[in-house]
Amino acid sequence: MTNKLILIDGNSIAYRAFFALPLLNNDKGVYTNAIYGFTNMLLKILDTEKPTHMLVAFDAGKTTFRHKTYQEYKGGRQKTPPELSEQFPLLRELLDAFSIPHYELNQYEADDIIGTLAKQGEEKEWEVNVISGDKDLLQLVSERVTVSLTKKGLSDIDAYTPSFLLEKMEVKPDQIIDMKALMGDSSDNIPGVPGIGQKTAVKLLKQYETLDNLYDHLDEISGKKLKEKLENHKQDAYMSKELATISCNSPLEIGLENLPFQGYEAHKVSALFKELGFQSLLSRIEGDEAGEAETNEALPEFDFSILEEISDDLFTGEEAMVVEMLQDNYHTAPIEGFGIVNSGQNYFVPTEIAVNSSAFKQWAEDPAMKKYVFDAKKTTVALLNKGIDVKGIEFDFLLASYLINPSENHHDIPAICHRMGEKGVLYDEEVYGKGAKLKLPEQDQLAEHVTRKTAMIYRLKDSIEQQLKENQQYELFRELEMPLAIILGEMEHTGVRVDVKRLEEMGAELQRRLKEIEEQVFELAGEEFNLNSPKQLGPILFEKLGLPVIKKTKTGYSTSADILEQLQDQHEIIPKLLLYRQLGKLQSTYIEGLLKVVHQDNHKIHTRFNQALTQTGRLSSTDPNLQNIPIRLEEGRKIREAFTASKEDWIVFAADYSQIELRVLAHIANDEKLIEAFNENKDIHTQTAMEVFHVAEDEITPNMRRQAKAVNFGIVYGISDYGLSQSLGITRKEAKKFIDRYLDTYLGVRDYMEEIVQEAKQAGYVSTIMNRRRYLPDITSRNFNKRSFAERTAMNTPIQGSAADIIKLAMINLHHKLKEEQVEARMLLQVHDELILEAPGTELDKLKSIVPMVMEGAIELNVPLKVDYAYGKTWYDAK
Repeated sequence: MTNKLILIDGNSIAYRAFFALPLLNNDKGVYTNAIYGFTNMLLKILDTEKPTHMLVAFDAGKTTFRHKTYQEYKGGRQKTPPELSEQFPLLRELLDAFSIPHYELNQYEADDIIGTLAKQGEEKEWEVNVISGDKDLLQLVSERVTVSLTKKGLSDIDAYTPSFLLEKMEVKPDQIIDMKALMGDSSDNIPGVPGIGQKTAVKLLKQYETLDNLYDHLDEISGKKLKEKLENHKQDAYMSKELATISCNSPLEIGLENLPFQGYEAHKVSALFKELGFQSLLSRIEGDEAGEAETNEALPEFDFSILEEISDDLFTGEEAMVVEMLQDNYHTAPIEGFGIVNSGQNYFVPTEIAVNSSAFKQWAEDPAMKKYVFDAKKTTVALLNKGIDVKGIEFDFLLASYLINPSENHHDIPAICHRMGEKGVLYDEEVYGKGAKLKLPEQDQLAEHVTRKTAMIYRLKDSIEQQLKENQQYELFRELEMPLAIILGEMEHTGVRVDVKRLEEMGAELQRRLKEIEEQVFELAGEEFNLNSPKQLGPILFEKLGLPVIKKTKTGYSTSADILEQLQDQHEIIPKLLLYRQLGKLQSTYIEGLLKVVHQDNHKIHTRFNQALTQTGRLSSTDPNLQNIPIRLEEGRKIREAFTASKEDWIVFAADYSQIELRVLAHIANDEKLIEAFNENKDIHTQTAMEVFHVAEDEITPNMRRQAKAVNFGIVYGISDYGLSQSLGITRKEAKKFIDRYLDTYLGVRDYMEEIVQEAKQAGYVSTIMNRRRYLPDITSRNFNKRSFAERTAMNTPIQGSAADIIKLAMINLHHKLKEEQVEARMLLQVHDELILEAPGTELDKLKSIVPMVMEGAIELNVPLKVDYAYGKTWYDAK
């Protein structure tokens, strides 16, 4: 079998992916669009090419041996956007997960690495395929070497063989360098001969074959001006040839023997995909996603008992307890049994014996009996579902681990134990399997695994608490996260009532709207077709209606949302198509999606709040995500009409913090102008526009305020000139000028951004107002890209994290206040900076007084916290 070598130009493909896709980031705020596009292409290559050898080559730095020849080589290139730079380290991590070699060489470019290895492969008569977006590599084309070039995006590729190159560009591979010598290359700042473009260069090479032969026959050139240009710029032409020539003898420290590709381990790739948020790509991974779990060494001896009844003298008043459930969605998952461990014994209690035991219920509901658990929120919900209102939870293994290691993705009991050097427990996958292979083992094996995990909580509690105290995080754990977990558990168990009939009516109305838009589109198109088929839509738009073609794919014209948005002003059919897609997504994802998760017995949705997920401390919501119901379109906002109070004559009450992150920024940065604006209750976006544009308030246009708002909020998230240029549709130069003027105005903010980075470098982490930590190991990295991301994170985490701490504190205080006032009102949801409650209509006046007072008084800053509220029969009315 012939060896097949795939050589990928890493920088070129990453650039293409970055600019082809909108800016994406995962739940940790890490930009991922370049990695996502690159990964899509990589999976396709592995699937179609079946390589035996692979390498991804990267540029090592800005300076190369070519700069000795011409100092201005690649001069004038725009600086790489930091949103892209930060993705390169993760791209290398991705390649490591796939077991694909990658390489860079100081003073050389990726092209030179590829050229050298392609030549070696060719000499061994291997099949070589080079993948890039850079036409310079076409000089490598031969009978053995194919160069596959991406066009506008990544999915559209031309595979250049010698015959295809001749047909497409009318030159042979060895003429590519001479063509570049004559026409130059503005992207690499190669001068060439001024005034000679590709057409003239090709014409000359057709006639004279080579640059040398052309200059040997210069006298024969017809056309005085052309002849003069060639004469006057002979030196430039030969220098350009030297610059454009790929080095095929670069001093590489690797060879073909270092490049075998034997496939990848699915579990390594899937773990990284989950971390990056690439859920849609998981199904494309070959093999068992779980992978082969490493077999642990023999476990130490462990004594445990399976109880058939529970007596009162079982409990000592200080127990660890694990409620074992195999599925993530614990609202519907069955309890497989209980682990209970104290100083005397390790017990496993089958579910039916525990929940039907009055002794167990009495112990669980006694606040004086201390309980140490894994995931207090899950424990609360699981037991409430069985009619047991658990009290006395003193310690949560999950939350403690999360606060100590917020960047870790795995906080299950075995993973925490293994990080602490404890090997006396197996991973759940080793006992239960994973995915389609998930199943319950025999009771003895189940009982041993559950009690081993429970015993670890009992044994490690003190050392974890000590770590929290050393980190000055014990108060955050005890006073904030622990009480909040119980409150969230109660909120989840309560659920939110949904008017199923109203949702179904909305679905029917959306169907009518979709049909109506479909008919309008048919009328404008002059024929009927499938609106959801790009293959049918493309010819209508770009052939029949003659709209400009922006991007083509292998299967035809691209009709993606970003393409249609660029064509919005070209034809009235485009806005209708965009609306059709938006409404279609509302119908499938939200209307149909919500109807699937409504509990039929109580018409409620029980979302799950993730308390131990984000590194900033913000809560997220899953199964379903109620924090993400779209509100840009009125039809999206109207979905909230289906969320109602759970009883007749009750109301929904919503209260949200106004600009909390900017107020936190004013406090942390101690910026005089921001503090003054908030203390005087000025519109902060108008104020910023006045300061930055140097105009009076009555001269501020809506666009000026919009730009000021984008910078105000962008600063909180460490926005770059590239990011701002994308959100405002302006040039990077204009965006940079805007950011510079902002920082010249708000000197406290500028000082904060500089000082927090220095503090992070010294401490290795940043903290929120309540001492929540985020560790930044890359803050002192020599790698510019890793360091840049860490610096951006250092700036925005204290702001976002402090805002998260404040609303959590407000939730705890409000919970206590509602109990103290002996009202029936209760919290249902937290949506970022907003709290949703339900209450009898008779309690409205009390809520108007209590909720803003508690939320605004959650913490004292040097600017006031401001809360807006609204109420009505539904969540939509409470706006």
